[in-house]
Amino acid sequence: MSARRPVSILIIGAGFGGIGVAIELRRHGFDDITILEKADDLGGVWRENTYPGAACDVPSPLYSYSFEQKPDWPQRYSGQAAIHDYLRGVTRRHGLLERIEFGVAVTGAVFDEQTGSWTVQTADGGRRTAQVLISAVGQLSRPQLPAIPGVGSFAGPAFHSALWDHEVDLTGKRVACIGTGASAIQYVPQIQPVVEQLTLFQRTAAWVLPKFDTDYSPIQHKLFAKIPGMLLVERLGWWLTAEISSLGLVELPIISRLVSRIAARNLTENVDDPDLRAALTPDYPIACKRVLFSSDYYPALTRPNVEVTTSDITEITPQGVRTADGTLHEVDVIIYGTGFKGTEFLWPMRITGRDGRELAEVWSAGAHAYYGITVPEFPNLFMVYGPNTNLGVGSIIYMIESQSRYIRQAVELLAGTPGHVLEVRADTERAFNDALQKRLERTPWNFCSSWYRNAAGKITNNWPGTVTRYRRRVRKLDPRDYTLTPAA
Repeated sequence: MSARRPVSILIIGAGFGGIGVAIELRRHGFDDITILEKADDLGGVWRENTYPGAACDVPSPLYSYSFEQKPDWPQRYSGQAAIHDYLRGVTRRHGLLERIEFGVAVTGAVFDEQTGSWTVQTADGGRRTAQVLISAVGQLSRPQLPAIPGVGSFAGPAFHSALWDHEVDLTGKRVACIGTGASAIQYVPQIQPVVEQLTLFQRTAAWVLPKFDTDYSPIQHKLFAKIPGMLLVERLGWWLTAEISSLGLVELPIISRLVSRIAARNLTENVDDPDLRAALTPDYPIACKRVLFSSDYYPALTRPNVEVTTSDITEITPQGVRTADGTLHEVDVIIYGTGFKGTEFLWPMRITGRDGRELAEVWSAGAHAYYGITVPEFPNLFMVYGPNTNLGVGSIIYMIESQSRYIRQAVELLAGTPGHVLEVRADTERAFNDALQKRLERTPWNFCSSWYRNAAGKITNNWPGTVTRYRRRVRKLDPRDYTLTPAA
């Protein structure tokens, strides 16, 4: 093996994934790194989602890098601003700010077999070349509006929760909230006290668990900072809770039954009205869709100025929302809490690999990758938070760190064999995904429609197991899973 050579690296996206993999690479001596970020600030979803009440549903001691623990989180489940500030601070402390090019939107990338490098095209007409290309664009970066006739015809303000219009004053307004997912259960309790009338349009009821949130006191901050291991104990406790809960997906169904009882009791204790309680009762197994956490969502729905309607929406009109029962709900503002285009990985970027193969063509039946990281026919291309690496339970930051270490090992392999390209074997990737899909068949995600599944019903987003299982699998890159060949 030749002496280690420098490797040029381009990373797309400056959220937790892009920053995390950049830190891992720099800590192991790879300095030729450029991060391309389409926005004017870093942060990914924590930059974009500024709606009232925006927060993480994973405790902050766990939703943070293991190597950058923060002793002074304001709450156990910290809000958007605190998480965004945390990531900014981490980026600054690791000297990455000067390596980020802001306002640069990537439109495509082409692999050059002659040079063994990637050429990236950007919206401003620019081109950049690197030996290694890493996509860290995430799964929840493109807001989705519902396919309802008349969307766009409403005469008043209308916006998606991920593009919250803070210029619109909701005080005393009649507000329509369409969607009841993870964002809606956070902003509905925040806006309910100030609006005149809130009409919540629910297509599917959610399983909602109480959120055991708390403000960390100054004394706790001091203890976390001064006593070695105390913050680690807090992190470990929540990590174990998530790991045990995730066993309910396949190995121990009794855990899911226990969690569903807790959720059912949460509904019963907070909603007295039998009709409303019936409307809010899910008709699918727990964990089939994303389980939500809130202690103020149900109470907000019982207030006199809130109406929950389960009648299907037939159209949006200039005056409001018409439902299948013939009612026109006249409103002043419409808020869409309708999620993201989570199964369209890397879209709309056009990625062209070996022999002119388009990634969109390879993924025409659904995205797939070896441990969600790399795809045959696309040498030296790696992904953070790629297909089937989302979690039903636990912290995605833990997964990002596992992927970052694996990608770093791949880059080390390339650095030790100058002039070569690294490509996962097609048979290896196929065998992995065949086994993965068989395991996914045993999970609750098969028993309802959700953003975890594509239009054909294939589960392309989630990992069917514990984060420990994933980390163990990707702890060490096995060169036998790859071909290492000279560039043409």
